[in-house]
Amino acid sequence: MSSLQVFDEAGQPLSESTTDVDTIITQMNELNIIFERWETTAVLPEDATQETILEAYKDSVDKLNNAYGFELVDVAILSPDNPKKNEIRQQFNFEHTHSDFEVRFFVEGRGLFYFHLNETVYLLLCEKGDLISVPAEINHWFDMGDNPDFKLIRFFPTEDGWVADKTGSDIASRLPSMDAFAA
Repeated sequence: MSSLQVFDEAGQPLSESTTDVDTIITQMNELNIIFERWETTAVLPEDATQETILEAYKDSVDKLNNAYGFELVDVAILSPDNPKKNEIRQQFNFEHTHSDFEVRFFVEGRGLFYFHLNETVYLLLCEKGDLISVPAEINHWFDMGDNPDFKLIRFFPTEDGWVADKTGSDIASRLPSMDAFAA
């Protein structure tokens, strides 16, 4: 279940965790972050490929492409048995920004987004059916946990794909990991 909790920069909770979708949508909208619940009725095989997933969610992909005209759409698939899972986890688990907005649609599994704004950090656990759009230049990072298990469609405004600008902050080390947060 999707959940949201607010922390200070030292990693101390400022609110109770909420799983109320309307509350999450409202809080994210106040930060100019789009959070929506989308249908995920497609039954994907365990060995689903990028092509299989994009075909299964063609209507959703087309809807976003028609609205934003993305240059690149791909699928990130990660399972607990991936031998590079720790290396991949570290590629996203540090505070950074992007010059463009980023959009993710979870079709299976989950991951934790962190948004660092105004001396506050918002932890948003996204799961199957969650669509999130992070505006350009927002300090954030993503943790997939010790045993990542997700399939998500990624939408990019440019052909360059995912390009991060590190902030140099160590704040990610002061907040709960995805596993601790989800426990």
